[in-house]
Amino acid sequence: MSKPANSNRSSAIAAAVILIVTGLVFYYMPAMMMSLSEISPWLSYALAIAFVLAFFAIFWLRGKRQKRNEDHKDSAG
Repeated sequence: MSKPANSNRSSAIAAAVILIVTGLVFYYMPAMMMSLSEISPWLSYALAIAFVLAFFAIFWLRGKRQKRNEDHKDSAG
């Protein structure tokens, strides 16, 4: 019975860490975009798009990994 609770706790910790790191990146993003816009405005747009896509990609990859782990557990026993 402690196995699902441990898994839920691990998932919550991972999500919290991801959200904190992403929040810090998004907090400093305007300064990074302003610096990059001196070189090229398109470069600052690319940075913003990359960060937004990376935020969703992290959770998508984590979901795929969890599903794969569940499938291995189901087939093992």
